[in-house]
Amino acid sequence: MSHNCFISFKKEDYKYKESILNKLGSERIQGKALDRWIESDDIDYVMQVIRNEYMKNTSVTIFLIGEHSSEKEGTDIYGDKNAFIKRELQATLYDGKGFSRSGLLGVVLPSMESKIYKGNYSCNECGSIHNYVNINDDTVIKEFSANYYLKKDMRCCYTEAGRFCVLVRYSEFMVDPDKYIEMAFNKLEDP
Repeated sequence: MSHNCFISFKKEDYKYKESILNKLGSERIQGKALDRWIESDDIDYVMQVIRNEYMKNTSVTIFLIGEHSSEKEGTDIYGDKNAFIKRELQATLYDGKGFSRSGLLGVVLPSMESKIYKGNYSCNECGSIHNYVNINDDTVIKEFSANYYLKKDMRCCYTEAGRFCVLVRYSEFMVDPDKYIEMAFNKLEDP
């Protein structure tokens, strides 16, 4: 089953957004990037505006994880450099007043692979070999990391069952994007 997607990205990663758009087709990529701050203290109202005006008819958000899409980006004279991406991901995860949350798929761009995928390690708790995935404020924004690691399995590691977000390398995503989009959508059904 194909799902309509929204792409959350920084302008520096525009070429990757365009490659995904070309791969999936413009009919599958719905909505438009948040381009203005929505003035309201009512978070339900803000989320409704984003979902209605920017993310309409989408069920999965593809978050491009590049060098400029982390908490470490900080602020500039205009405020939080990732404020729009944060709002887009908040709206993706929003579950209320006429909308249910969407699946969230993180696509790690080539420049970030070595910062996120750190190889394997032997676990002192269970003795198994685990993949070390570096998802934190240095690599992504909190809206993603807080929903990537949800609950540990066997007190020692996070498995796919303990995550809400799906994470994939850009190169793997481009081979079979529907596989990963479907995985992200299916997370909506997990308890």
